Amino acid sequence: MPPRKSDGPEPGQAPYFVRSNGRRREVPSADRTARSHPDTDKKARRHPNAAGAAGAAGWTPPRLTGRGGVLLIVVFSFAGTMLAHLTATPAAPGLAFTLACLLTAAVVRPSDLLSLSVSPPIAYFVAVVAAESLLALGNEGFARVLILGLASRLAEVAPWLFLGTALVLVISVFRGLPGNLRNLGDELNGRK
Repeated sequence: MPPRKSDGPEPGQAPYFVRSNGRRREVPSADRTARSHPDTDKKARRHPNAAGAAGAAGWTPPRLTGRGGVLLIVVFSFAGTMLAHLTATPAAPGLAFTLACLLTAAVVRPSDLLSLSVSPPIAYFVAVVAAESLLALGNEGFARVLILGLASRLAEVAPWLFLGTALVLVISVFRGLPGNLRNLGDELNGRK
């Protein structure tokens, strides 16, 4: 058995368990570090992409993982459901869900678009079950109140669910969802 390397991967190379997909990490050389400006160094320490963007006026938006996007949909939907109960505004959960769908479809990492595109209805259901369970606590016939609350909430928000899910799919298609589907097909067929 050959000896194991304990010092990690070569500079700029991914570890053996991570596919690099052609992306290489920039490793600062001694020349670049010596020539850099003190203000740029401070920005680079705070945010790794700030050194490259210091000269450019471009701002890169934050990126969420697929799980983070789904969690954002759950949180917005839960807040919208609770707000609808407190203020008697039936459109609040639908608006919150649609806003969360737009936001997550725009900010989630392109590699996580496939997992995000199938998740919005499930995320909304989880949020509404949590909210209705919280609202049904303390009532006699907890199960009956929960089921009636779920049925009425899902019925009044159904058009918003379709709209939010369709928006996620449309935005995801323009951000690279077809490439993710091709990659998944290649992996399932053993071509990668």
